[in-house]
Amino acid sequence: MIKRISLIALLVVVGAAYSWACTNFLVTKGASVDGSTMITYAADSHTLYGELYYQPAADHPEGTTRDIYEWDTGKFLGIIPEVPHTYSVIGNMNEHQLAIGETTFGGRSELSSQSGAIMDYGSLIYVTLQRAKTAREAVKVMTDLADTYGYYSSGESFSIADPEEVWILEMIGKGEGEKGAVWVAVRVPDGYISGHANQARITTFPLNDTQNCMYSKDVISFAREKGWFDGKNKEFSFSDVYAPVDFGAARFCEARVWAGFNKVAEGMDQYTEYAKGLIEQDPNTKFATNRMPLWIKPDKKLSVKDVMEMMRDHYEGTELDMSKDLGAGPHGLPYRWRGLTWEVDSVEYCNERAISTQQTGFSFVSQSRSWLPDAIGGILWFGVDDTYSTCYAPMYCGITEVPECFKVGNGDLLNYSETSAFWIFNTVTNFAYLRYDAMIEHVRERQAEIEGKFIASTPAIDQAANYLFENEGEAKARQFLTEYASNEANNMTADWKELFQYLLIKYIDGNVKKEKDGQFERNEYGMPASPDQPGYPDWWYEAIIKSTGDHFKVIGGAGH
Repeated sequence: MIKRISLIALLVVVGAAYSWACTNFLVTKGASVDGSTMITYAADSHTLYGELYYQPAADHPEGTTRDIYEWDTGKFLGIIPEVPHTYSVIGNMNEHQLAIGETTFGGRSELSSQSGAIMDYGSLIYVTLQRAKTAREAVKVMTDLADTYGYYSSGESFSIADPEEVWILEMIGKGEGEKGAVWVAVRVPDGYISGHANQARITTFPLNDTQNCMYSKDVISFAREKGWFDGKNKEFSFSDVYAPVDFGAARFCEARVWAGFNKVAEGMDQYTEYAKGLIEQDPNTKFATNRMPLWIKPDKKLSVKDVMEMMRDHYEGTELDMSKDLGAGPHGLPYRWRGLTWEVDSVEYCNERAISTQQTGFSFVSQSRSWLPDAIGGILWFGVDDTYSTCYAPMYCGITEVPECFKVGNGDLLNYSETSAFWIFNTVTNFAYLRYDAMIEHVRERQAEIEGKFIASTPAIDQAANYLFENEGEAKARQFLTEYASNEANNMTADWKELFQYLLIKYIDGNVKKEKDGQFERNEYGMPASPDQPGYPDWWYEAIIKSTGDHFKVIGGAGH
């Protein structure tokens, strides 16, 4: 009897429409302090619940098939044959330290649908993680799947890393009437970093360098047939042809890459105007001429903490700083409730779209390390909610069970759970948004303490796991790492619950409780000391008067 299995049966539960709102950075071995490769991913959506999914390795008898469902919606798309053996996957990293992330760029609207197609971008990621060992192999698996079964999604940029190499794959479907996708994949040069955030970034690419570039045989000819390109092959730009950059693509998307690069490299100010959405174009090709490079060399080699901090940004210190304009309110809140654009007197305006945003379901920093056995070498530093205030907990790729705080089914967007990290972290952030300038300092202090402990402990955990691996076998090492990950993640969630209790006590009702020697103060009679009432900054009061005139003016004395 033919047996069907469904990877998406699990993923539909955790999947939601979080495309169009993600940020990825990619770090090569030569650009990292310890020689690891890293990629980042923020899955941003107003309907995505943050949890960590797990698929164990499995053998499948001949004739086994798997159902494919669209990642964003859960819609059934079709059935494909299963392979004889699939690898274990924790989140977006498999047991061979292969990690894959994505951002959706959309591209030409006429290419966004393909009747009969089965493989959407989410299925490409999670099916490939179960089938590929290396980044190069992943490129082949993903593109073969799209060509064989049709590509269901719009344009996508994929980040793909193994312990040795880091690749960007950009893909867009062929639209109605043709099957599959056109695509190009480039290897990020060693010593460099790259990034993408909902805008295609590969422009021209080498046509005869198979070590560093792969592409579909018709990626250029297809564009010629459609009348979108008539230049020389060497002048062909994937992004400018299939996803031309405009104001929104630069201001809402590329600006996030610019902000991340700006945190680790000097000289990014030359691209400020581009990040603001001011596009310069070649008069003949109409290609953008002032865009950022696909990759840069950081000023120093990056640690995993540096990369975590790249994912924490509201354009601080730049012209787009979200904490400085009137929209930040009296307490410097660097968030804007949606929509992204708005109108006044029929003129359209925008909010900034930063790397750190309130509606993040989950994010991660993957770390692949070639000098350790795979089960130990791969770490998915995983966090839920807003990247600026999350804690990244180490989920080794060899673990065999998900911590309770991250488990699928432990609450959802409509059901609160006391033991869910997603809900506990959201409790803290949503309270902190009320008096952000004061409360975020406590959050960042606790975050640094917890992540610092995790990072400092990593060498010892690696060593202990490796000892078990060599002396008692891989299963024992995996058990040790599973218990470690579970304990640390659940303890972190408990610590965060205590943080909320502290913040609630200290800042309730707009007051600020006094502290001394780490304790809330009481007066000589044992009652709580009178709290501070800091009110609002002078500039905020001035803005109120400018808006309301004499409406709040005190006449004849206040009296009370």
